[in-house]
Amino acid sequence: MAYLAFDFGHKRIGLAVGDRITGTARPLPTVASTTTPDWSALLRVIAEWRPEALIVGLPLDDDGSEQAITAAARTFADELGRRSGIAVHLADERFSSRAADDALRDARSSGRMTRRVRKGDRDGEAARVILEQWMASRA
Repeated sequence: MAYLAFDFGHKRIGLAVGDRITGTARPLPTVASTTTPDWSALLRVIAEWRPEALIVGLPLDDDGSEQAITAAARTFADELGRRSGIAVHLADERFSSRAADDALRDARSSGRMTRRVRKGDRDGEAARVILEQWMASRA
């Protein structure tokens, strides 16, 4: 069964797909989120992968307190569930962007990634980290 993860941001939404059999995920192309999320693009991705559940990263400060963007991420998760009809789970995303940066830096230095890192790469990689952590916590 597939899962989709979302790293919500005001400019871009990172996406990743993974499955519980392997416990691994991979980033997907980001979706624009300028003034509002591109719901048609998000629903197309959901229709393509037909996931069992959707996982939305919940941005929290290092101490676990909420940030200014936390309420927007909760609203996004609620709307995502309403529009898709699929269960949505919130996942603590503390340190996911740092882990994404480390993974991208490692991929570049090892030669696995030969091109330059693009803006959306970090968002998709962060969604991958969120999803893998969420699946590991359920194993």
